[in-house]
Amino acid sequence: MMKAYGYLRVSGAGQIDGNGFDRQKKAITEFAKKSQLEIVHFYQEQVSGVKGEEDREVFKQMVSEILRNGVRTIVVEGLDRLAREYRIQEQLIIYLASKGISLVDARTGEDVTMAIGEDPMRKAMIQMQGIFAELEKSLLVKKLKIARENIRKNNKKCEGRKGWNDQPEKRDMVLQAIRGYRKKPKGRKRMTFREVAEELNNMIEKDNVYSSLTGKSWSGPMVQNFIQRYDKK
Repeated sequence: MMKAYGYLRVSGAGQIDGNGFDRQKKAITEFAKKSQLEIVHFYQEQVSGVKGEEDREVFKQMVSEILRNGVRTIVVEGLDRLAREYRIQEQLIIYLASKGISLVDARTGEDVTMAIGEDPMRKAMIQMQGIFAELEKSLLVKKLKIARENIRKNNKKCEGRKGWNDQPEKRDMVLQAIRGYRKKPKGRKRMTFREVAEELNNMIEKDNVYSSLTGKSWSGPMVQNFIQRYDKK
């Protein structure tokens, strides 16, 4: 059985509280079991998804350990857990490839370092994954900017602790996200309030508009209370 390391990344403390590491670890463990991989150690790092290799102390420690002990594979839950921006993804993947280290995406099962080096079409697909993740982040930032401008036009401030009804654009964006997660997929169970809270905490990395009013991590009871008060459908 081939040995590998798992790399887990979150951007902030809110994602740690929201079980961000636990979710990633579970996904990697399940993939490894199906793929005959032995995860000998998980490296956990709290760092922004736009930071490169030089700013990732845990990542550098992992690579250093790999170069000493002969393990040559790293598994991540998905490329967005490696980095949000395409250019950072590419930088890190090329860096690993130059060291003879394979990076495996647990969502797709793809050895992305091999794909980039050997298959031009797969290289393009991997590049597109990174580009769409970066585009999604940019669109959310733009939406937040528009929401703030609308609030200012109504002589309201974005800063300071206010009620949800004082920030209707933010309230409606959070409500729309919750509705999307709570919509029951065909043939599957509806997400629990706790699972929705975890997804909201993950989305805070992309844009702070999805944060709670207090700045604390979302919890299941908080999501349930929000729906009961503001979802009138």
